Amino acid sequence: MFLGKYIPGFVVLVALAGTSLAMPQAEQSAKQDMKDAGHETKAAAKDTGKATKKTAKKTGHEVKKTTKKATNKTAEKTKEGAQKVEDKTQPN
Repeated sequence: MFLGKYIPGFVVLVALAGTSLAMPQAEQSAKQDMKDAGHETKAAAKDTGKATKKTAKKTGHEVKKTTKKATNKTAEKTKEGAQKVEDKTQPN
């Protein structure tokens, strides 16, 4: 009988003690979550930067290749046109 009187109070005491011990862990967890989010953001920014660099480099090479091809084709057509004019102006 003696224990039956104090069991509800003991249950309440344990419940309160459990919640008070759980609170600092929740704050620490939130802080760690913020740190983790910061690290993930940093990693995402690095990945984006690397992808941008790779794309810019690839595009630059393609532009250089296309420009060179166009220049050579233009020079070839100019030479061809000059030859036609020269052939027309030569006496038979």
